[in-house]
Amino acid sequence: MTGVNRRDLIKGSLAAGAMLALPARAFAQDFLQEFDRTFGLEPEAVPPPAPALPTVVEPNPAYDRKLLEIAAREVERAGAKVWRRDIVGIADFARPSTLPRFHFVNLEGGTIRSFYVSHGRGSDREHSGFLQEFSNTPGSEATSRGAYLTCEWYNGKYGTSIRLEGLDQDNSNALDRAIVMHPAWYASPGLIARQGKLGRSEGCFAMAPDQFNEALWNLSGGRLLYADRIEV
Repeated sequence: MTGVNRRDLIKGSLAAGAMLALPARAFAQDFLQEFDRTFGLEPEAVPPPAPALPTVVEPNPAYDRKLLEIAAREVERAGAKVWRRDIVGIADFARPSTLPRFHFVNLEGGTIRSFYVSHGRGSDREHSGFLQEFSNTPGSEATSRGAYLTCEWYNGKYGTSIRLEGLDQDNSNALDRAIVMHPAWYASPGLIARQGKLGRSEGCFAMAPDQFNEALWNLSGGRLLYADRIEV
């Protein structure tokens, strides 16, 4: 019997250690450690736990100014395609899903209100909580960057939703991909306490059901939505 097999045999005995008294289990653990040192075996590596994602963001006037600048810039860039120019939605996917990152930027009042929003599973295949990549490819289930025109309401899989039209090359397939705004249970902030992050969409901008009325009343009807990573 080889040394490794003997060690496996000891480990097998420890797996059944629920029948051993505490001193016996402690003795067996000490013996196994001494066995590893004697035969030069490395202990089994245990990956460190992933660090918890942030759930609190400090006020940042420079960031707020940047959002107002982007909103004004994108409305100007869209020109006559935008029917209503008072409020712009900005999704900042530089932030993890544990932070409010969907901003309703009021250009007339200079105010900003922020909510949670999910990103696509194709943009975060390991479900890290961070968007890793954008994609405009059909079937990718990823989030696309760029400017969107918010269009009519319709009744979809998740109830009342807002259709989106992509205005840029990076999101030109939004209508064909059925990329929309909709409510979803997996975008509720209560999920952060249970699993450490929001769930993922199929590329749509999903908001908590109790927050989605904010989008229905303040963003639909020919306004602009802009998605990107915002750097200050």
